[in-house]
Amino acid sequence: MKLCSACLLGLECRYDGKSNLEKASEIILQEFKSGNIIPVCPEQLGGLPTPRAPSEIQGGMSGEYVIDGKCKVRSKNGEDVTSQFIKGAYEVLKIAKALGITEYIGAQRSPSCGCGKKYDGTFTATLVNGDGVTVALLKRNGVSVKIV
Repeated sequence: MKLCSACLLGLECRYDGKSNLEKASEIILQEFKSGNIIPVCPEQLGGLPTPRAPSEIQGGMSGEYVIDGKCKVRSKNGEDVTSQFIKGAYEVLKIAKALGITEYIGAQRSPSCGCGKKYDGTFTATLVNGDGVTVALLKRNGVSVKIV
């Protein structure tokens, strides 16, 4: 059993109300159809609406810094959405622990689900190294992360 970013499975939960279905591999979709993948959207689980303003981790920092209280997540319109991102990450972790899940499949560049690369916080589509908030928390807790 695995957890997967819901947008990769065709659920329209991205900030813009769309999905990332085109990024999903046929293998992931088959696993989902066979009941081996549970879709989650950390941003929705944290209480953010869909659609919503795009958000980025500020200062070019990574999700670890958000969890540690060293930087914020802000929406493009300036709203501090840090608490919603942290809450959503912990909700996903609760699901993983409750079900004994040790693998998560995320969407690249997301401030929640991104792994390895994310936007730098300037809303200029500049990528920097780092993980999203949910990915950082899952990694800290021994969940392996794969990105499509």
